Amino acid sequence: MISFKRSSIVARRIPKKVTGAAAVLAFGALGVATLAIAPSGASATAASGSGCAAVHVLAARASTESSGPGIITSLVSKIQSGVSASVSTSSVDYPALLFPYDTSSTAGDTAIKSELTAQVQKCPSQKIVLVGYSQGAQLVGDVLAGGGGSLGLGAASAPVSSSISSHVVAVIQYGDPRHMPNTSFDKGTANGATGLFPRTSNQSLVPFASKIQSYCDTGDPFCAGGLNVFAHLDYTIKYDSSATPFVVGKLNAAGIH
Repeated sequence: MISFKRSSIVARRIPKKVTGAAAVLAFGALGVATLAIAPSGASATAASGSGCAAVHVLAARASTESSGPGIITSLVSKIQSGVSASVSTSSVDYPALLFPYDTSSTAGDTAIKSELTAQVQKCPSQKIVLVGYSQGAQLVGDVLAGGGGSLGLGAASAPVSSSISSHVVAVIQYGDPRHMPNTSFDKGTANGATGLFPRTSNQSLVPFASKIQSYCDTGDPFCAGGLNVFAHLDYTIKYDSSATPFVVGKLNAAGIH
């Protein structure tokens, strides 16, 4: 069972109607639902072959999910099937904890920057796709624009260098807690919503707008400040069919077919 502390920044930032015991049940439902839907087994995270594939998909799982890509495996698989070129995959190795969230997201921020950098250095000609769900969606944004620096997230950290981020051709975020309103890459039904941990002015993802689709639906407590935790659980079911052609289109434009 997930421990819930009144002193938690996450608890204070969530609307009052879903705090206390109700929040425990909501967060518990999140963990159980995502783990139930997500495919199991380490094979989903293994890189394809021993060399450098044409494309590499780096996935960041949601809070409370077991190691691996988690629920967003469905999107990773669709991207792999969407091109005939070789596609390798890996998953960000981080705690994915709800409490303490700042510790988990800080560790994730460090991990994704390190792993993306290592991948680019290993395979400099590879095209990179980043996908993330919930806390994982936050990490996907943080690697490009910088992490932390907002109440509840710990100290600010710099983004990965442009020499690394320039290898990223497409980015998908589902239920990003750092969702910002009214950007050109906002998708879903809550385009005007602000997430629990808004980005600071110097951490904007707008410079990467052409590469991103960020999905957030009305009612989602994490990306939209809503009261319906179940709105946070079905992004893959609702939007994989939209996110996949976006990614494939970006790969095609980069010469990958």
